[in-house]
This record gives sequence, C-alpha cells and structure tokens, in this order.
Amino acid sequence: MSKMPSKATTKTSQLMRTLLETAKDMRDVGVLTGPAYEKISLRHFGKGEISEVEPITGQAIRTLREQARMSQAVFARHLKVTAGYVSQLERGAKRPTGPALVLLNIIRRKGIEAIL
Repeated sequence: MSKMPSKATTKTSQLMRTLLETAKDMRDVGVLTGPAYEKISLRHFGKGEISEVEPITGQAIRTLREQARMSQAVFARHLKVTAGYVSQLERGAKRPTGPALVLLNIIRRKGIEAIL
C-alpha cells in the first residue's frame, strides 16, 4: 500500500531546501566554512555534485536592477546600501560582499519579489 506524503513532510522538505540555500549563501560570503557546508550538504545531497554560485558581475547587477525597473537609489534602498555603492558595483569598481551579495544572489535566483 502506497503512502501519500503528509503535509508535515512537504513543509519539512520546503523548510530544508530553504535552510540549505541559506547555508550555501552563508558559505559564499564566508560566514560558514567550506568544510562545514560540505558536511551539511553531504547529509542531504549525498556525494553528488553541488552547484557553485557564479560570481556576479557589474553588468549582471545592472541587468537585475533594470529588470526590476528600479533606479539605483530605489534598488540600493532594498539592498540596504547607498546609491553610490550600487553605482560602484555596476561599474565594476567594487565587488559585492556580505549581505548585499547574499541579496543579489537571491534576486538573481528568485527575482526582486523575493526581497520586497
């Protein structure tokens, strides 16, 4: 007799996916060490290939902002940074780090609606 997954099982797997994504973002910004992340991910994914986050370029950041139809000032407000910093990122004068990098990766994967 086949057993249907319960609502609790579905919620747990959605929660687990979110937690693993958060752990990956923490590893990408240096909050979580590579070996600690590997230990977490191996428990859930096995020894298969774990996809790496590609570095985000200034042009990619500008494209994300333009797709969201936002000015640099409005986009900056959502990232909790200054408009000048967004300008520097888009020109390639600086590379995003910390929470800004995490938010940009979330926007790239899920769209601007994910942080609004």
